[in-house]
Amino acid sequence: MKLSRNFLPTLREVPSDAVIVSHKLMLRAGMIRKLSNGLYTYLPIGLRSFRKVERIIREEMDAIGSLEFKPTVVVPGDLWKESGRWDSFGPDMLKARNRVDLDLVVSPTAEEAFTALIRDELASYRQLPLTVYQINTKYRDEIRPRYGVMRGREFTMKDAYSFNATPESLDATYHDMAGAYRRIFRRCGLSVLSVKADAGAMGGTGSEEFMVESTVGDNTLILCRSCDYAANVEKAACKGDWTEGKATAEKLATIDTPNVKTIEDLTAFLKTTPRAFIKTLIYRAVNVELDLSSAPGCAALKKTSSSPEAPATYAEALFAVCIRGDLDVNETKLAAVLKAREVSLASDSDVERITGAPVGFAGPVGLVSAPVVADESAMHIHDAVTGALKLDVHYTHVEPGRDFTPWMTTDVRTVKAGDRCPVCGGEFYEKKGNELGHIFKLGYKYTKSMHVSYLDENGKATVPLMGCYGIGVDRTLASAIEEHHDDDGIIWPMSLAPFQVAIVPVKFDGEMKEAALRIHDELERLGVEVLLDDRDERPGVKFKDIDLIGIPVRIVVGSKNLPANVELKLRNEKDARLVPVAEAAGEAKRIVDAALAALDALEALDAESSPPTGR
Repeated sequence: MKLSRNFLPTLREVPSDAVIVSHKLMLRAGMIRKLSNGLYTYLPIGLRSFRKVERIIREEMDAIGSLEFKPTVVVPGDLWKESGRWDSFGPDMLKARNRVDLDLVVSPTAEEAFTALIRDELASYRQLPLTVYQINTKYRDEIRPRYGVMRGREFTMKDAYSFNATPESLDATYHDMAGAYRRIFRRCGLSVLSVKADAGAMGGTGSEEFMVESTVGDNTLILCRSCDYAANVEKAACKGDWTEGKATAEKLATIDTPNVKTIEDLTAFLKTTPRAFIKTLIYRAVNVELDLSSAPGCAALKKTSSSPEAPATYAEALFAVCIRGDLDVNETKLAAVLKAREVSLASDSDVERITGAPVGFAGPVGLVSAPVVADESAMHIHDAVTGALKLDVHYTHVEPGRDFTPWMTTDVRTVKAGDRCPVCGGEFYEKKGNELGHIFKLGYKYTKSMHVSYLDENGKATVPLMGCYGIGVDRTLASAIEEHHDDDGIIWPMSLAPFQVAIVPVKFDGEMKEAALRIHDELERLGVEVLLDDRDERPGVKFKDIDLIGIPVRIVVGSKNLPANVELKLRNEKDARLVPVAEAAGEAKRIVDAALAALDALEALDAESSPPTGR
């Protein structure tokens, strides 16, 4: 292709709203342009690389037996009401109403759509296992879109859904999908880390994220120095760091603590450490799907539900959360155990209504107006100090189990660097990362609420299990740029480069034009994706543009080396070399093939190291 017939509006200056490398370079290289906040258009050269990511994903999905569908982006709101997520998904979901007054959703994810599609066609166990996928547009009304296509409002995702008859079959599909993901990211030239993760709004149990390290990552990763344990901080667990002591024989007592509200103030006032305190925080939870009918203080709460078929939910409930004084509550873990859409600290007025005291004096002893959720750390403190539900008063000699019994004991602790691995006891450290892919074992969350069934071997109606498997196409492309660049621009892996070879004649006339066209035509005949810079521009401008857009192989045709030779240079190497004109196309073809073969070799190595699934 000739560059003069392409559309390549490169920029010399970095746009002011671009912060991360991929956003800057995608704008400067003429790959994307911004239409509105969080909304980006791919220009021709960016779309070429985007399509290559799609092709790699599609090839690996097809290779493990997934079947591609093309659902609509706009889906009926009634499907979301069936699943129970019409009210619970939150403000990220863009809703609309058409001319006949039907509720619609601009799809933020596709569990409901695919469940409905399969429900209408599934009849027999012989159709299972079944894995279907799409590569399609999504919309989530992000409150703060940023970092270009890394976190936009409209984006493209591959999401797959499996329907399985047994847990063992679901495990096999999950394993196949994890292997396919590793191959996809290797073929895209990406170094990914697989971590345990929270299932979030998608629901389900088993969950694994595929992350790339990033200094501006949205996720904090917890990693063990001694073994392969890795988890998102939202999911990470740690080894208990308490010693088993004896219960105190001292009776519960009160102590005046005037103007002492914080753990730091209490530590100084009582001349002790934060580990001696049980910190109690009042949380507001929204759209809670737990049965709270017997929970303290919840008898009067009103249940809400979009339909009789959806799980009963409570629009809002308040909980007292207890944790050791030196630790922090992990709100994602808390939302997961409460089966809530989200949790946040309660308002001062709610705290006073629940505890009967100002903020700073909450405690679990005698609290009957809200369920008490205790972190495991709080239950291993003996002779503890807590708020006494009165202004300027605290309890001492508090003994968990004797002086209070929580409604629920669970893990809601935020794990941090320096904590110990629950697997091997090694020390944790932290990294920042961005999520590229996420796989879930959904179980029966959608198939039960949306009444999916099939006839098993005995003719009995049975509900299938589901899995969900997503990859962000835009994020994968941007992450490749984040990992492969230098001060001059992008350094594409051969598999994603918009063109594999660039031919740059110093001037596009005379013998330089003739040689450039001859090499261009030969490369096209060999099946190499080639871009010929035939513009009437200074050589320096051409070289800068080719380096900026990151084409892996550059052939420079100049009068000083003709008629015998041309200059060949790799984008990721400093020095160029001379090759005969007659051999230039063949040598470029050899380089392209070798680079692609190297990525395929990594893919094959990954496949060999992955045990068979037994499907």
